[in-house]
Amino acid sequence: MVEAIEKRRLDIQEFEEIWNNAYENEAIYKEKTKAFMTRWSRESLVGWDLFVVTNVFDHGAIEIKSEQTSKIFKVNRHQLKPFYEGFQVTNEEVELVEVPTYRN
Repeated sequence: MVEAIEKRRLDIQEFEEIWNNAYENEAIYKEKTKAFMTRWSRESLVGWDLFVVTNVFDHGAIEIKSEQTSKIFKVNRHQLKPFYEGFQVTNEEVELVEVPTYRN
């Protein structure tokens, strides 16, 4: 009985050690990921101002190409902000269409 209690105590101690290592590894992973994402976002914003849409896929993905570096990226359409060079707003005439009424 004493051996079983001692084995159980050692098992719990080993489990706590594994738990602590996993917690430390998670903290290290989060720190490294945060540093990488911060560095990447800073690098991606500096100097990358214009992209050209090269392909639009059926499933919603859009392929863009950097004008400065000629790198090609695939992004989803929500990540893009449209830029219309020389786009001018003009007043357009709107033709009103009446909704048809159906009789039974």
